[in-house]
Amino acid sequence: MTEAPPLPSTDRILAGVALMVGFCLTAPLLDVSAKLASDSVPVGQITAARFVVQCALMAPVIGIMGLSLRIARAHWLALLFRAVFLLVATFCFIAAISVMPLADALAIVFVAPFIVLLVGRFHLGEEVGPRRVGAALVGFAGVLFVIQPSFSAFGAVALFPLGTAVSFASYILVTRGLSRHVHPVSLQFYTGLIASLLCIPVLWLAEGSGSALLDPVWPDGMAWLWLVGVGFFAALSHMMMTYALSMAPSATLAPLQYLELPVATLLGYLVFGDFPNALALTGIAIIIGAGLYMIHRERVTARQLMTERAAPPI
Repeated sequence: MTEAPPLPSTDRILAGVALMVGFCLTAPLLDVSAKLASDSVPVGQITAARFVVQCALMAPVIGIMGLSLRIARAHWLALLFRAVFLLVATFCFIAAISVMPLADALAIVFVAPFIVLLVGRFHLGEEVGPRRVGAALVGFAGVLFVIQPSFSAFGAVALFPLGTAVSFASYILVTRGLSRHVHPVSLQFYTGLIASLLCIPVLWLAEGSGSALLDPVWPDGMAWLWLVGVGFFAALSHMMMTYALSMAPSATLAPLQYLELPVATLLGYLVFGDFPNALALTGIAIIIGAGLYMIHRERVTARQLMTERAAPPI
């Protein structure tokens, strides 16, 4: 009879919770830096800076930790897809927040967990009960509440966060498999490296094209700080989230992710004077409620499975 794996210690769980709270406090600073940079720097250049800085920050960490840069040939295609999905998600989100309030755009992105659940249910054949599917559909309804006033005010750019949600959901699905084979730091480094190698040629070809999204410019003054901030806060926040998930159960940490929404709302108000209107706030409340209910149902299902497995055979 094999022994069950030991449960995480209380200290590790508390450390994981602290790191996830740290993620929720620092990830919106990435968004603030990107929105500030977008006043004078094209979206494509901000996106490239996010990955170039991340790659530069992760390289010495790999050396300090003594990690190997060797990646099995079987994982390279998945690494490429992971980088592409995160690149598209980042570009779409920065394009959105360059004109939209942070909270509105981020609320729409929070539909990603619902997409992951529905893909798992209908494409991957995972066991997902009707209540969780219903919660996902309610979450999508909440997104419509946020999109409607944003679409009226900003036009088709209000749909960019949906592109982020779909791309980020795909990124999560690819990461699920890769995380079992590649160290988190190496994963961050290679994602930054591959995305940088994809971005730089596009910017070089777009130089002088006059494209508002891609034609690069020489940053001026504080724009340099904002560009570095995008990459710095991206690397910092994602490393905190990665290590949090290694220290505490995902069921414990998942509800904390919704702390990112009020933090983004507060920063959007303090820095840019933006605040969601009543319809958008209603949609945000629906998204958070549906997400928390879905997490609750996942916990209930997990407990039922544990009870069934622990029950003695008849």
